[in-house]
Amino acid sequence: MFSQKVIENLSRSSWIRAMFEEGEKLRKIHGPDKVFDFTLGNPDPEPPKGVKEALNNLVLEEKPGMHRYMNNAGYPDVREKLANQIKQESGVEVTLENIIMTCGAAGGLNVVLKTILNPDDEVIIFAPFFAEYTFYIDNHGGKVVVVPTNMSTFEPDLEAFKNAITPRTKAVIINSPNNPTGVVYSEEVLKKMAEVLESKENEFSTTVFVISDEPYVKLVYDGVKVPSVLKIFKNSVVVNSYSKSLALPGERIGYIAVNPAIKDVALFTAGMIFCNRTLGYVNAPALFQKVIAEALDETVDAEIYRERRDMLYNHLTNLGFECIKPQGAFYLFPKSPIADDVEFIRRAVNYNLLLVPGKGFGCPGYFRISYCVSLETIKNSLPAFEALAKEFIK
Repeated sequence: MFSQKVIENLSRSSWIRAMFEEGEKLRKIHGPDKVFDFTLGNPDPEPPKGVKEALNNLVLEEKPGMHRYMNNAGYPDVREKLANQIKQESGVEVTLENIIMTCGAAGGLNVVLKTILNPDDEVIIFAPFFAEYTFYIDNHGGKVVVVPTNMSTFEPDLEAFKNAITPRTKAVIINSPNNPTGVVYSEEVLKKMAEVLESKENEFSTTVFVISDEPYVKLVYDGVKVPSVLKIFKNSVVVNSYSKSLALPGERIGYIAVNPAIKDVALFTAGMIFCNRTLGYVNAPALFQKVIAEALDETVDAEIYRERRDMLYNHLTNLGFECIKPQGAFYLFPKSPIADDVEFIRRAVNYNLLLVPGKGFGCPGYFRISYCVSLETIKNSLPAFEALAKEFIK
């Protein structure tokens, strides 16, 4: 009666959503203030003032045609502003013809994968990874190839990466700052990856696209700089959204930026515009294209998240949890004190702590904490983490 693949995927669907739904039950029993939900990457801060002002001005302006269709790639004036910003930040000669506005980063990733994949083409992802990547790749007939990271840094294991590339490799997805670890891939590692790719492309006479998923690129701490993927990889595509940087996850607004150095870039871009339409997105939301064009220099204050990171990181490591300090995004990815991370997060529920097992990110033995919740929630959760630690850490 129903798609067998969908039924099968439901059984392995997102741990994040499963734990969030568990939280809904607990909130009804104990009250919202007694439940500490660290499951979703759903920003607690409100959008910056400039975003709200732009939205208010555009709504009150009552400009004719504001809500009509436009080019499937998005408004040319919006794309030009965005291209100029990317050009300034990366040093790469990006133009409006290299920009496609999308329904968030998720929509953008599906558009890129639909455009490049033939049946059974391989896409490399690095564990731990955002779980939805596996479904996006499967959506378009691709095969997922999971490559481990260096567990002491959570950066790609270069030797494993090299060995994973085959004549069927069509793309590599990277995510830096990373969900779930918060790690920012160093320029040194990215440049070595580029060398590996160039060597393998020459060996197999293939083109391998690097797809950089960058929703957290503006949320970095302690002076860390995120290297430009467009500058390092010739065959690169950046997919971004304003869900995190402008706290607009519900508005589904993002973009694809294509490296102009890609061979047949005009055909590639035309293919993505076609897929944007035929996948059913049609075009990015008209109103919020205009909003972000007026608020490109805005961003959520990263210090809000840094304070929350430091409070949780310092508390957990003092309790004995092992964790790499995040350089960006808003997640902690501590090591589970027992090998069975699923059992650990189930036991955490006894203290009204809602966490996500590392298994859901392709990395068993760890767990994720999303600290984009209120500072009050974090403060109130600290005794619960203490009680949890006493049960497992001697």
